[in-house]
Amino acid sequence: MTSSSASKTGGLRERKKAKTKSAIQRHAVRLFTAQGFAATTVEQVAEAAEVSPSTVFRYFPTKEELVIFDPYDPVIFAEFRRQPPELSLIQAWRYALRSAFENMTEDEITGQLERGRLVLSVPELWGATLNDTKNSLEIMMNLSAERVGRPPTDPELRATVGAFFGVMLTAALDWVRTEYRLVLTKLDEAMAFLDSGLLR
Repeated sequence: MTSSSASKTGGLRERKKAKTKSAIQRHAVRLFTAQGFAATTVEQVAEAAEVSPSTVFRYFPTKEELVIFDPYDPVIFAEFRRQPPELSLIQAWRYALRSAFENMTEDEITGQLERGRLVLSVPELWGATLNDTKNSLEIMMNLSAERVGRPPTDPELRATVGAFFGVMLTAALDWVRTEYRLVLTKLDEAMAFLDSGLLR
């Protein structure tokens, strides 16, 4: 097999894995919403997704991961890396978020809202998100540090990214609680406000 063929095969394999993972999560969120998180078994999720329970656990090591896994974090991070160097740090994150949201379908937006509502309504899910939230923040710190040429421990960098992260989290919580689509516009406006006075 040539390197080109191998690359195409690998790409197809990864796309199939991503499609399977997305389908499993979609069915899980639907069942958890309809039946309750505690009352729904992994076996029921597997049956709905037409896979085996072992396949579910291969993609999602815990039952909580079926909900708290956020498929859009990698998309946002990839968009951030693509932003031109002349943009400020906050502008780069702002446009990365905007691009990620603009490329979401209505079904995907609805799925994110349903997932968010579950996280807010089930205590064990809310608790399980803390580690993922911490990891996402540290990834953002590292990506930002690489972009501006400062160490991730730099106080100004951490204050800037922390402010951005706080605004983003607040807007996400407001969005899930209200389903008010213009919250995304408010987030963009808040990013513009931050950009006027924080690290360039």
